[in-house]
Amino acid sequence: MQLFFQLCCPLLSTPSTKIYVHALGRYSYMNQFLLQAASRELKHFPHITEMSVRKNTTIQLNSWERSCAEDLIRIYYILEGKFEWIINEQHHILYPGDLAIILPGQTLQGEKDFLDIGTLCWVHLKVDCDPALRTISLKPWSGLSESESLTICRIQQHSKTAVLVRMKDAFAILQNMRSELYEQQIGYRTRVNQLIDELLILIARQSTHQNNLQRDFPQVFVKLEQALRQNLAYQWTVEEMAAMVGLGTTAFSEKVKNYTGFSPLNYLINIRISEAIKLLRKPEINVTSVALDTGFYSSQHFATTFKKLTGYTPGDFRKKDRLKN
Repeated sequence: MQLFFQLCCPLLSTPSTKIYVHALGRYSYMNQFLLQAASRELKHFPHITEMSVRKNTTIQLNSWERSCAEDLIRIYYILEGKFEWIINEQHHILYPGDLAIILPGQTLQGEKDFLDIGTLCWVHLKVDCDPALRTISLKPWSGLSESESLTICRIQQHSKTAVLVRMKDAFAILQNMRSELYEQQIGYRTRVNQLIDELLILIARQSTHQNNLQRDFPQVFVKLEQALRQNLAYQWTVEEMAAMVGLGTTAFSEKVKNYTGFSPLNYLINIRISEAIKLLRKPEINVTSVALDTGFYSSQHFATTFKKLTGYTPGDFRKKDRLKN
């Protein structure tokens, strides 16, 4: 993970880079940052092994491969973009406002073996596990009673989904955790652990009535993306995409920006590139055909855009992918 950040996250060392998000009805921000076990801010919190906000502006190939941690609860919150993950062998699509929780022993990987373009926040918590009894202990740092802790962990273990929707309150808690860790005012050690408990309680409560929640990302946009993928060779305009969902161009552009973090055309380009990656993995299809099938004017236009978003030319990607397999 540390090598991954050195290669893919040069912006994390720039404290002035800010991420604007809509939380609790107002616009706020959180700087990109990465805290790991050796970080000064986590000196008194050995149970927090990693906490971060990451804005991913390019597709990093082979950067989100399968991982499994036997003693970690991993929590991810999506701020911008659309992420396709496989959590414990189940496929999930995550949109802004969604939260994923991966329990000890569960697996996580990108659907396409890379981290999608977008912004996400996460925290990894170290816990004591008993595989034989299938129990997870939050002691000694948690202020929850033993019975409360056991109940929360059992709710997550028996939950039918690893992804919760409409979880903006979770991001507010994560924002407060980050502030406490960096500012270190009186009582911050107690407060950080209280916030972790609040986060786990919120997750458990939401898990019990997940079926009553609706995604913030409207299903009409899911259908729009399906339509675009079915005919990517067509040169879609913003006006045409807006008409497909029954909106004017201004309202459509604002909604796409709010839900994905991208303009409509950049949103479309990301879809084209993700489909192009799938096609490039089929050696029988030449690069020019891939370019035209995914809506690029020429192989040169495709190559330029592909390298800008992935760091590789289409040919270099094929060579790297072939060597990997």
